[in-house]
Amino acid sequence: MPSESTPAPDEQPVDAADDGGTESDGDDAAETDGGHETELQAHTIRLELVDEPGQLLGALKPIADNGANLLSIFHERGSLTPRGRIPVEVDIECPPDRFEGILDDLRERGVNVIQADAEEYGDEVTVVLVGHLVDTDLSDTLKKIQDCSGASVADIDLSAPAGAGSSAHSSARLRLRAHAGETASVIETVREVAAEKDIDVIAPLEGRR
Repeated sequence: MPSESTPAPDEQPVDAADDGGTESDGDDAAETDGGHETELQAHTIRLELVDEPGQLLGALKPIADNGANLLSIFHERGSLTPRGRIPVEVDIECPPDRFEGILDDLRERGVNVIQADAEEYGDEVTVVLVGHLVDTDLSDTLKKIQDCSGASVADIDLSAPAGAGSSAHSSARLRLRAHAGETASVIETVREVAAEKDIDVIAPLEGRR
């Protein structure tokens, strides 16, 4: 039978009610440190980061700020994503109601979430954008599509032979990962974002894989 701990000779037992804390302090601790009152769930988030100092640390901050525990990091410095960035896979655990907040926080800080759990982005759709993509800031267009639709850009193939400033149109094929059942909503969002910049949209070319 386990024995109870005994105070040291010069140590007085401390009454939990008199330790200067409050009942809410205990509840908060249980929620953030893996206490018994909160069930933690494991998740895998795949990101793509610019190869610059501080990018990884900046991407991990939203995870810590939202009370998640970092389990592992796989930093794939030897390979690049189609946009020329470094893929990073992060395993975390957190209370179920905080996971979406972590993803939203990452996107708000400009971190591209390629994948969030296997089932998180279960559908894929490919669209083609045609117009003055370079002159209207393609990076801004992609960010707006991700921020407004909740989809993730999995792959991009840009064709702009004339370069910036040309009257000729360029095109970009985007492969987007979307939440299951939300491809129609994603396509509609792409059309709305593209319309703001007078860009034409051809969609869809393929549905769920």
